[in-house]
Amino acid sequence: MPQIEANGTRLNYEISGPSGAPVVVFSNSLGTSLAMWDPLVPLLRGRYRVLRYDTRGHGASQVRDAQIEIADLAEDLIGLLDALQIPRAHVVGLSLGGMTGQAAASRHPDRIISLTLMATAAFMPSEASWNERAALVREKGTAAIVEATMTRWFTPDFPAKAPEAVAPVRQQFTGTDSAGYAVCCNAIGRMDLRPVLNRITAPTLVIAGRDDPATPPAMAQEICDGIRHAELVVLPNAAHLLAVEQPAASAAHLLGFLDRHRGAPEAATGAVAFETGLSNRKSVLGEAHVARSLAAAGDFAGPWQDFITRTAWGEVWGDPRIPWKTRSFVTLAMMVALGREEEFKLHIRPALRNGVTPSELQALLIQTAIYAGVPAANGAFRWAREVLDDELA
Repeated sequence: MPQIEANGTRLNYEISGPSGAPVVVFSNSLGTSLAMWDPLVPLLRGRYRVLRYDTRGHGASQVRDAQIEIADLAEDLIGLLDALQIPRAHVVGLSLGGMTGQAAASRHPDRIISLTLMATAAFMPSEASWNERAALVREKGTAAIVEATMTRWFTPDFPAKAPEAVAPVRQQFTGTDSAGYAVCCNAIGRMDLRPVLNRITAPTLVIAGRDDPATPPAMAQEICDGIRHAELVVLPNAAHLLAVEQPAASAAHLLGFLDRHRGAPEAATGAVAFETGLSNRKSVLGEAHVARSLAAAGDFAGPWQDFITRTAWGEVWGDPRIPWKTRSFVTLAMMVALGREEEFKLHIRPALRNGVTPSELQALLIQTAIYAGVPAANGAFRWAREVLDDELA
């Protein structure tokens, strides 16, 4: 993943989605990385341009072992937008990311189209307890508190029901740099954003987990009391890391909110249209495949590659009115009906990245048998198995 200098800090980031679509920035929680958003982000692909980054001291971003305030993390976020030449964006943050979002929206109201705050607070007592946690992690590492943390982050039965969802989060937590974690702990202990909440003018959605012991719904209500125009949603069967435990519900509320406050898409013409299409093509099909296609084109097929990049990937896949998951469904169904094995195989793995589950793929292929014929669906089941192999049960 690329890195860029923002507010004097080297930040690791990832950006994908239609280049002309409004940008949504995701800021991670304490002790995770941008991968924390993996369960939720595919549900937005193709409708918004998604920017994720690792908070300083987390993931692959730079560790700076010096005292900071939450305001510094807000300036990191704004610095990232500046470095990527993004004038305005929707901001989504969970826990520490939500604190960062509150500070950014209160300090730079002109840069925030909308603000979504998940499982977070404006004030987290007590400073002494946060300093104690920071000292413990500095001495023994994040592994010393991982079990207690997972207990707060998920409802009691979730780890047993979904170990595949919890394992990556645990790995992110234990892999977090001790100093990076401690510095942010100290900043949370000193934080009190309540006096500046009334400066937030962006439309605001606050999402809380009903069973969250770390930032309970009462803390979400306190934010809403300070941001008088804020909306509050409380998710059942969700603790602190609700974007991991309840990604579909979180995404549904988030998408509904974003769509109401979407902002104007950017126009793309000429050379810009080609770059837009190239970005979309790489996001869907993967950089390696696109690089091979362009390199093999030569003079004869070069204009064809230019055409499909601008038209198919710039204008069609770049139209944010249809999410990429839906486009993947439509593309696969048409390839089955037309018997296009090569193109079906090309698009099946990207479809999974765009949020199509193996179960949904199975249902899609069964439906094609009704409308395109049993032999066509029979072939498609074989093609899917040949590409995905052990990924299908």
